[in-house]
Amino acid sequence: MGISKEITGRLYDAAIKTRLNSCSPYSEFKVGAAIITGDGKIYTGCNIESSSYGLTMCAERNALSTALCAGERDFSAILVVADTEKPVSPCGACRQLIYDYSPDVTVIMSNLKKETLEMNIKDMLKYPFGPV
Repeated sequence: MGISKEITGRLYDAAIKTRLNSCSPYSEFKVGAAIITGDGKIYTGCNIESSSYGLTMCAERNALSTALCAGERDFSAILVVADTEKPVSPCGACRQLIYDYSPDVTVIMSNLKKETLEMNIKDMLKYPFGPV
């Protein structure tokens, strides 16, 4: 753990930019996420809501899915940002999917005030489902 300020800044800027693309007509809660690969490529995602709320896709899952679809498998950090009082945390479904594909990744939680909190995904998901 201990992602550099430079990497955190790059992730934050990318997540803030993609957050503007959020499709959140029901909650009006815009979320952006950015994930970085071991070789420095950044992939982003925003939340996309559905009127059938269970079909809603979180920003973190969209960023991870975009990276996976591009063939990436090595990730060092993922950052999530929203307009919250304290740094926003990934939901349980996002935590599980992040763990499934990157069980040692650093999760950087943030807000619009640029406050951050870093945790390893293993510390956020104490009893993960799966073989890892």
